[in-house]
Amino acid sequence: MISGKVKLGLLALVLLQCAPMVMAKDIRVTYAGSMGKVMDQGLGPAFAKTENGDYQGQGQGAYGMARLLASHKIEADVFISINPGPMQILKDAGMIDDAVPVASTSMVIAYSPKGKYAARFAQASEKKDASWLNLLAQKDVSFGRTDPYVDPKGQNIVFTLLLAEKYYQMPGSADKILGSLQNPEQTHQEGGLLARLESGQVDAAAGYESEVRSAHLPYVALPDEINLSNPQMAKQWYDTVSFTIKDSQGKDQVLHTQPMVFYAAVLKNAPNGVDQGKKFVSFLQSPEGQALFKQYGYAEPKGDALYAR
Repeated sequence: MISGKVKLGLLALVLLQCAPMVMAKDIRVTYAGSMGKVMDQGLGPAFAKTENGDYQGQGQGAYGMARLLASHKIEADVFISINPGPMQILKDAGMIDDAVPVASTSMVIAYSPKGKYAARFAQASEKKDASWLNLLAQKDVSFGRTDPYVDPKGQNIVFTLLLAEKYYQMPGSADKILGSLQNPEQTHQEGGLLARLESGQVDAAAGYESEVRSAHLPYVALPDEINLSNPQMAKQWYDTVSFTIKDSQGKDQVLHTQPMVFYAAVLKNAPNGVDQGKKFVSFLQSPEGQALFKQYGYAEPKGDALYAR
């Protein structure tokens, strides 16, 4: 004879087995460090609100984040990168099938409103000539950038300066400004670079227009021939510059410019499920998501999906 408590227990087990599965509502996103404000203050919370779930975001240099994901040292549902390069790391690791464009931007030179050269950078912004390049070349101007070995923006500022010296016919300017590729006096972590600029610790910094506008910082806008934003200039102009770094095995690797487009990909080992990751990417592409991108200074996505079949 089955007791009443046992019957209740069996009934509860049957009901539990018959109940529909509760779908994941949370989302975990890793992203290029420059996207901190739009992700953590805009897109992430907005998506979490629609899902009645939680959002977790983690940002740092996109190449570094891609390698951490590929080596399974961290996990995420969605990865958002600028440039195709970091996505290729995950594609080679078999962790993504494709990556879709969700926004775009251009390179600018941000400057500190508290810096001793703020007025001169403001003048350079109005002149639309090589004044900004001459300013950066001054020995007492403190310039900040990220490491080209771990961050696409660190690579893009090198390309920008190489294009600038060619455009303004000022050979040697890039080397004069940068010093070594990993100049320890200039290279900073992605997440803290603009904070150093805001506080006046550096006079000027390499930036994406999107992040600089999000931070409400002044900047020098650059012509399309320099800012890497115009895909139509890639073959005849952007692709004429390159530079070499050492890869993880110590071998020379020649780098070329890549589209300044933000791509989003769903990871196959998404802790909250691939379907939830796809839902978040769809939100990024939606009118609401695109309106938030625009609000934070981002331009519309450009080009096609990567690895589309």
